[in-house]
Amino acid sequence: MKPQLRALALSALLMGSMSMGFAQNASAEATAARGSLFNGSGDAVGTISFTQIGSSDFRPAGGGRIQVQVDVAGLPPGFHGFHVHTNGVCDASDGFTSAGGHLDVGSMADMPSGGHAGDMTNLYIGMDGTGSLSFVIDRFTLDDLIAGAGRAVIIHADPDNFRNIPARYGVSPDQATMDTGDAGSRIACGILQPA
Repeated sequence: MKPQLRALALSALLMGSMSMGFAQNASAEATAARGSLFNGSGDAVGTISFTQIGSSDFRPAGGGRIQVQVDVAGLPPGFHGFHVHTNGVCDASDGFTSAGGHLDVGSMADMPSGGHAGDMTNLYIGMDGTGSLSFVIDRFTLDDLIAGAGRAVIIHADPDNFRNIPARYGVSPDQATMDTGDAGSRIACGILQPA
């Protein structure tokens, strides 16, 4: 598909997603959450979806699994931190900090690698500014994503190091590393809505 046609198709898809209203009291039967991603200038840069697969049971043994699909265009090349954040707010005027910190639900003490429930794998953007990623995660449930006023998904400027500061370096991770994985500023944001 030619780049111009791909951009038009993405734009049409994003406009359709934007027209969906967020229901404060999401239906218990919702099986997915979706959102459109925007950069700090308000330009649409992609879409994100979370789809429940299998049982919705969770913690501590798993069982509930979420299929994540993200498609983006117009972002800087390289690896980028990619997380679910606590608040369903995307205010570019404050650098998307109103989205709050990484989502933290349940106990992560028993989870592999610890961290926050909203921590996901890094997103790779190619030299042409596009990226696509699909994976399955069981660190949160669909209900966690659509609770209350919903959640936001953030793409960061830098890769997340997942607090990986080996002891051989002779330093302990500081609070910024513990909170954010040193993923840097927030370059794109999307509010999740039940689908």
